[in-house]
Amino acid sequence: MERKIRKARKAFVHTEECVACGCCVKICPKNAIEIWKGILAKVNMEKCVGCGKCAKECPASVIEIKEV
Repeated sequence: MERKIRKARKAFVHTEECVACGCCVKICPKNAIEIWKGILAKVNMEKCVGCGKCAKECPASVIEIKEV
């Protein structure tokens, strides 16, 4: 039986539209997101597992989960 290999997924923030509300920071189970200089969310790619919780929680819908 052949196993399917899943590509890694990561969160990406559309920074020009981020309002730095912090909802993504609170919901991230890996503490991979921080509010940078009080103006936008920044994702630590080494910690991010691409679960998508941040994208679902974001009220501005500016977080996208992509395969990398």
